[in-house]
Amino acid sequence: MDGIENPAQQDAVIVSEHLSIPRSELEFRASRASGPGGQHVNKTSSRIEVLWNVAHSVALSPEQRDLLLVRLASRLSEDGTVRVVASDTRSQLRNRQTAERRLAELIARSLRVQKKRRPTRKPRAANEARLTEKKKHSDKKRTRQQGAAE
Repeated sequence: MDGIENPAQQDAVIVSEHLSIPRSELEFRASRASGPGGQHVNKTSSRIEVLWNVAHSVALSPEQRDLLLVRLASRLSEDGTVRVVASDTRSQLRNRQTAERRLAELIARSLRVQKKRRPTRKPRAANEARLTEKKKHSDKKRTRQQGAAE
């Protein structure tokens, strides 16, 4: 899976085969998670926030940076930082891995080039069928008018 290997084994979060984010550019914050968990949730900081500054990253080409700044505009802070949070498990390490994976998926989705839509043409037969149906409807109305006039 992308970006969830042990941090000691890998020094970058893999987004795609062409892009990886150096862990030195990521900022990790741990805090206490909300929700059920009893004493455990009150004592441990298992919730993880991953912050990555898109605007100043050296991992991105200028084109990728511009694309991310546009597509992630609603998720970026004023200084161009994107924030991903994970508090799914009681383990800080697993939450960190989850947050890294979510960041990688978010970036990969945002960089994906969408295919340009080609407008489809209606088949000639469909147009002719529509006109034929319209003519039949018109004839039906006309015969009713003639029947009422007599």
